[in-house]
Amino acid sequence: FAPLAGAVSAIVSASGAPIGVSLIELGGTEPAVWSAGGSVAMDAASTYKLPALMAEAQRIADGSVIPAGTVCYQDSDWEDGWFQEYTAGDCYSRGELAERAGRFSDNTAGHMLVRDLGGASALNAYAAGLGATDSSFFELNQTTSDDLARLLAAEASGRAGGPKAQLWLYPYLTQSRFESGIPAGVPAGTLVIHKTGELDPEVNDAAIVSGGHSGAYVLVVMTNGVGGDTAWAVIAQLSAAVWAYEATR
Repeated sequence: FAPLAGAVSAIVSASGAPIGVSLIELGGTEPAVWSAGGSVAMDAASTYKLPALMAEAQRIADGSVIPAGTVCYQDSDWEDGWFQEYTAGDCYSRGELAERAGRFSDNTAGHMLVRDLGGASALNAYAAGLGATDSSFFELNQTTSDDLARLLAAEASGRAGGPKAQLWLYPYLTQSRFESGIPAGVPAGTLVIHKTGELDPEVNDAAIVSGGHSGAYVLVVMTNGVGGDTAWAVIAQLSAAVWAYEATR
């Protein structure tokens, strides 16, 4: 990974900010793992919705809940976000909430999904079981790029509900309203399954990138202190550097 380390180091240094970058190559009998700053805890922002969505997908895959099952809004769920029309007693299917929390990163929908799972403790127990042991999602809401990468690698490898879970989950994590990060750094038409998080000045993107020269890979970038369009541009630069490196493998 030395050539990649050099390219990433140059981009991170130019940004002047703390950045965590984690890569897991999914091909081969044993995934190859590399990171720079990947163990440093940062604000998870909306990436807490990734394990929440994964947990719902796994429950749907194992038949313990159904996609059409409803969750009813409570005033305690409210957080300003993409959708504003929530009223106490309104009920939404898990599919509707996943669409809102995944593709639009709506905060109230995210809160409702976490409540449906049993709250923050249940969410964190689920995430820890898949390797995210240095995270405290939702309440303290901190994580590392390494932990987010482990979660996505578990999903991609089938350890989080298998093909049934993927079939339900992946459409909610593609073609989102936030495509300026990792998707912008790879060729047009590349399938990128990802969840972003933005809480200025933190901007994060966690993705499974398909179609690389040497196979699919997980890439997570977490930034702190860049913010806004500049942060998205830095994430896209890092994504392009990883894509270029993977093309030489």
